[in-house]
Amino acid sequence: MITINQLENGETGIINEIRGGKVFIKRLEFLNLRKGKQVLKISSAPFKGPVVLEVEGCQIALGQGMASKIMVEPA
Repeated sequence: MITINQLENGETGIINEIRGGKVFIKRLEFLNLRKGKQVLKISSAPFKGPVVLEVEGCQIALGQGMASKIMVEPA
């Protein structure tokens, strides 16, 4: 398992684990990020900028800190 930050741009992965508290997990669920979902990493900005993901056709931007708590299995 790796974090979303470690995926290469254009690479997909399946969310395997979310490391965080109940509030953090709920916040991600509202963004449709939950265990078992397939995500595509579109890009990550340099210098601690946001990570842009695509989930079921919707683009989502997450901060580096949030992205580092989402563990994925590369697909």
